[in-house]
Amino acid sequence: MAFFVGLYLAVSVGVGIYAARRVQTSGDFILAGRSLPLYIVTATVFVTFFGSEAVLGIPATFMEENLGGIVADPIGAGLCLVFVGLFFAVRIYRMKLNTIGDFYRARFGPAVELMVSIAICISYLGWISAQIVALGLVINIVTMDMVSFELGMVLGLISVMAYTVFGGMVSVAIVAFIQMIAIIIGLLIVADMVAGQVEGGYAAVIAHAAENGKFEFWPAWDTAAILAFFGAFITLALGSIPQQDVFQRVMSAKDETVAARGSVYGGLLYIAFCFIPIFIAYGVLLVDPAIVNAHMAEGGDSQRILPDYILGYVPLTVQVLFFGALLSAIMSTAAGTLIAPSAIFAENILRPRFAMDDRRFLLVLRLSVVAFGLVVLVYGWLSASAGLSIFEMVENAYLVTLCGAFTPLAFGVYWKRATNAGALASIICGVGTWVVLEAVNWQLAASGGELLVPPQVAGLAAAIIGMVLGSLYLGSGATRPARA
Repeated sequence: MAFFVGLYLAVSVGVGIYAARRVQTSGDFILAGRSLPLYIVTATVFVTFFGSEAVLGIPATFMEENLGGIVADPIGAGLCLVFVGLFFAVRIYRMKLNTIGDFYRARFGPAVELMVSIAICISYLGWISAQIVALGLVINIVTMDMVSFELGMVLGLISVMAYTVFGGMVSVAIVAFIQMIAIIIGLLIVADMVAGQVEGGYAAVIAHAAENGKFEFWPAWDTAAILAFFGAFITLALGSIPQQDVFQRVMSAKDETVAARGSVYGGLLYIAFCFIPIFIAYGVLLVDPAIVNAHMAEGGDSQRILPDYILGYVPLTVQVLFFGALLSAIMSTAAGTLIAPSAIFAENILRPRFAMDDRRFLLVLRLSVVAFGLVVLVYGWLSASAGLSIFEMVENAYLVTLCGAFTPLAFGVYWKRATNAGALASIICGVGTWVVLEAVNWQLAASGGELLVPPQVAGLAAAIIGMVLGSLYLGSGATRPARA
């Protein structure tokens, strides 16, 4: 099987490099020349979040915490894409920007642009690291430990960077469409095989989950549980809206209608298809409870439930389909998210401070991809060594943008009285409150305690208050209404 998976990686890289011939300018690299049709935009939006956490992390969380445990992802993440399509895509598309950081400069000035751009770049460390960690895990599994986890991370990153560095968003979009097809076909076939191994098929798996309370969604009726539930939801539902990977996939569309519809369709498709790995993982519990119980026990790794089942219970062809789908999901997400912080760093942090023509800027973009990839590799290894799960890495990635970037974006688009001073106050109050309360929470956790209000909820509230009061009372600044 390792041979087929290696062949699949080689083909993906080859397609991406072939597509890179279309990249002539920095606009082609970042936004594919704003030329993508609806079906490509939908595919690229769908794979924005459909990575390692969708196939490995979400099913494991569902098994441990029931339906309510996945309110952040896929429900919050999928609705984020829907919100972008409904409320932001058309308005921002008309501004003809290269990055989401450009919006903050156009609306609030260079100081806000710099602060938000740094926050966005930092937020990507956890997200991309989760994908690289998953690539290392998958390569280690399919090679039967012949390739170590650490070397697998390196090989996976090289595979993704091979076509991302040359082709940018053009390669990402084309490869993402092919990989979306592989994801859908592979997971549907595995789901059907699992259902066939359970007496009663699909209905029996769903009924068993319902009888065991797996569809319990709403939190207990107490303040702490409700606030925790709400905090988990908004972390991805709102915190991932001001993100470059979401922005660039939507803004690569050929027109504003395609941008809006592609985002909505991709978000709904993401939510729907995330339940297929969940179905497969729960079906494994009925096929062989020993696999699930072993990995759910203390010291086990619930993220390995699906890989171990696939290796032990299905024929080689289906193994190839499953791991091909898994690699497709991870690579698509990793490629798009690797470009995102690199584009923000080059466009909004370096370019305003160094004069460069478009040819030199394109080179800087590519070098930024390589540099950020190396940083992510180290961060991912450290996170995995610390015992963080893929799901935790993803969920933690959006806390800083929720508290520091969402409020200036939303108020900048919809509130004409929002000012530069208000945006700066929002960022300082939001991020500052979150950081302080996170530190307090860590101290309380050491003694078995926890804050009543999640730090990110308090941070978002402080950001909104800072925006309103700062805009009204701290001076007008140069207000720039967003063009619609």
